[in-house]
Amino acid sequence: MSAASDLQNAARRALVCLDLTNLDDDCDEAAVAELCRRAQTPEGSVAAVCVWPRFVPQARAALLHTGVRVATVINFPSGEDDLDEAKGEARAAVFDGADEIDMVIPWRAVLRAGDATMVAGLLHEIKDITGEVPLKAILETGELKDPVLIGLAAEAAIAGGANFLKTSTGKTPVGATPEAARILLETIARRDREVGFKASGGVRTVEQAAAYLALADGILGAGWAGPRRFRIGASGLLGEILATLRADGAAGEDGEDY
Repeated sequence: MSAASDLQNAARRALVCLDLTNLDDDCDEAAVAELCRRAQTPEGSVAAVCVWPRFVPQARAALLHTGVRVATVINFPSGEDDLDEAKGEARAAVFDGADEIDMVIPWRAVLRAGDATMVAGLLHEIKDITGEVPLKAILETGELKDPVLIGLAAEAAIAGGANFLKTSTGKTPVGATPEAARILLETIARRDREVGFKASGGVRTVEQAAAYLALADGILGAGWAGPRRFRIGASGLLGEILATLRADGAAGEDGEDY
């Protein structure tokens, strides 16, 4: 298979695993409407759109019966909300119909303590509220930095009931990295229940997406990295995917990747 064919294959896989995201501070209803429109393309639909909590009802209505899921965020982006506040955000997200919830763990506390003991307890309380709604734990691996701490946070998040391990909010200088992704994927491989992985923060090219897909293939086996268990959180990647899949495709779109 040629390099071009390999890249097209990676683009097809990435498209259906994409969490198309707008968590910009100036996001408004018009931007969410455009995001939902872009989520369905002639080449196929993305896995989910990820929006601020206040836009969940709008996105849900726009994407009804499309198969595109609606994700939102809580304890975001700082990871330092009061527990009762985070619980309230979780209840509201479930009530409004969010299909998935991405939650930032208290990573600064992990750094201060040198362990992640509190993470499992916090996630347990949130998971009791979200129930069957998948909960993605955002570990902010670029800030944790230390492979040992990243591994401890990953273990604690799984122990707390997280359904996905996610690298980053995309709001810090360092987002997803192959090194952190490997730690999370290897942690998932050791678990006896299904846990997914989401690369988020700075994934802007099909080549980068292909690298994360290849990592997952190598650690968890070919076929594991489908939309049920593997996601890429991004805003600007969709244009690059479409440009790869069709000869007359437009260049990638501007925007931060979350």
